Amino acid sequence: MTQAQLKQAEAVRNMDEAVKLPSSDPADHEDGHEHEHARHGREINRVLFVAAAAVAIWFLGGAGNPYVAGIGVICAIVGGFPIFHEAYENIVQRRMTMELSMAIAIVAALAIREIFTALVITLFVLVAEILEGLTVGRGRKAIRHLVGLLPTTATVRRNASWQDIETKEIAAGDIVLVKPGTRIPVDGVVAGGHSFVDQATITGESMPAEKSQGASVYAGTINQSGALEIRVDRIGRDTTFGKIIDAVERAEKSRAPIQGIADRLAGYLVYFALGAAALTFLITHNMRSTISVVIVAGACGIAAGTPLAILGGIGRSAQLGSIIKGGLYLESLATIDTILLDKTGTLTYGAPEVIDVRPVEGVPAACLLQAAVTAESRSEHPVAKAILKKASNMGISSEEPEKFDYTSGKGIVAARRGMEIIVGNRLFLEGHRIVLPVNTVSQRDSEIFVAQEGKFLGSLVVADMLRPEATKAIQDLKAMGLKTVLLTGDSRAVAEDIGRKLGVDEIAAELLPEDKLAFVSRLTAARHNVVMVGDGVNDAPALMKATVGIAMGAGTDVARESANVVLIGNDLSKLVETLSMARRCRRTIMQNFVGTLVVDSIGVGLAAFGFLNPLLAAFIHVSSEMTFILNSARLLPPVSSAKSLVHGLFSQSSAAAQD
Repeated sequence: MTQAQLKQAEAVRNMDEAVKLPSSDPADHEDGHEHEHARHGREINRVLFVAAAAVAIWFLGGAGNPYVAGIGVICAIVGGFPIFHEAYENIVQRRMTMELSMAIAIVAALAIREIFTALVITLFVLVAEILEGLTVGRGRKAIRHLVGLLPTTATVRRNASWQDIETKEIAAGDIVLVKPGTRIPVDGVVAGGHSFVDQATITGESMPAEKSQGASVYAGTINQSGALEIRVDRIGRDTTFGKIIDAVERAEKSRAPIQGIADRLAGYLVYFALGAAALTFLITHNMRSTISVVIVAGACGIAAGTPLAILGGIGRSAQLGSIIKGGLYLESLATIDTILLDKTGTLTYGAPEVIDVRPVEGVPAACLLQAAVTAESRSEHPVAKAILKKASNMGISSEEPEKFDYTSGKGIVAARRGMEIIVGNRLFLEGHRIVLPVNTVSQRDSEIFVAQEGKFLGSLVVADMLRPEATKAIQDLKAMGLKTVLLTGDSRAVAEDIGRKLGVDEIAAELLPEDKLAFVSRLTAARHNVVMVGDGVNDAPALMKATVGIAMGAGTDVARESANVVLIGNDLSKLVETLSMARRCRRTIMQNFVGTLVVDSIGVGLAAFGFLNPLLAAFIHVSSEMTFILNSARLLPPVSSAKSLVHGLFSQSSAAAQD
């Protein structure tokens, strides 16, 4: 286990305490940040120290100058102390890992006075561990952010008056007042008021749900318009939102530690090298031949090439628009067999739009929209906003109605210049004796009917639009031999219509966050390697339980923190490119392994029979290592592309901050 993995395990063990007892003292958080910065600073200084020593040895010729060589040995020992420490722990635990292989290679190189080689090996390992360590602590941050989404105070009716109290003092049966634009702090039932609530954090629904007396509401959802009085049913960890937090914690704890490809392959070579060296000594009793065997059979070809290949894969993926948070996840992406996709915000835009204007014969489309926008101008419904946007795009301005009467969940009756306008669903207009044509709109679409002065003018079709790249991305994923599954909290009719258009292999609808988590758990328990792609708080538990969780860059902060991979923006084609890059990276690593095994087998045979002295063994070792490093370097993005990537990321981050 690497040092970064040990720190990650410690972070997970401390997660409960970090979440249940969050510190309110800013100084505590500042001390933690200062500690992290100090630790990263020490690691970077160690890398710079070893790099400077390697450059100095190269130019000063360490092997020919005993004083310079002595300084080089000290620098290698001091700089490589974390490697030697981990190698010792691996020996104690009887585990063969890359760190142990690298420690053997460093010691062997120092034994034959290949100081520069020893320093370069040390440098590669230290850089790889820094890259791995950058992902430590993401789980704790995600959960702390989840907790921060819930209000700490609430307005509660006490003694016939409204009082602001802390949420921990709320009891079941209390009446809580939730003002427009604020988050609901409890699970409960609406006792008074009318509003629209954004429930995407819980159900993943693309449109806000209308709430009136008797409707259920969830903690963590956002009240968008009118004030609501809510009778409390559940609070704190008992709420649906609290269960999401618990699920994220359990998913993070249950993540099995996965050894990287480099650890496994280097471990095999460690056994091979030590066994060959012992056999050589038993047969020949020649120490130089034995040392030559150890040196030539070092695992540097994969131990140095693998971090570089992973770095190249991560860099290329970032260039393509996908941020991978560690080499472990790049490795896992290469073995994925199932892709689970959330619908809202991932495959669709997550906001209603007017996709079609259907006036009856003889009625101009502009007249239909003018009537609709006049009636909807006072409405706060998301569909009304979509109609207003469509009218604005067509250059049609809204007019203030003289009369406005809204019937919850049905429609609007308005009047302008003495003319009555009726806008709503089919039953609402038929209830006003308006004759309507047969409905031909898909079940996933919302058809808004418009009438004026008793005459039917036409209808507007409103739908949550599919992202243009989604269909092509699904086809590409299936072409790669991957099973695609649509997961959504929306109705089965909506899910089946979207799934049919995309061509996914399986559809699971009407799922709550715990249902998505259970779905992922069943697949992983059946030994499937699963990718979960989502963008909302409700996807966080499944993102953390999956083999690899992938979040859309335009999604929630919690989804991005919970995920192992973040797609910049919402372009699913980047997912396809990332999976292809992961497979290419794995092929490169396997090429390095096979090549190293061939070179080591031939080299060990020659060294065992005395055909290689330590210096020639070191030459073969270094030459083969550089060959495999250059093979891995093919994955690295060009400098110009890297500069463009950094500029693009910076620009996007700045734009997001301004928004």
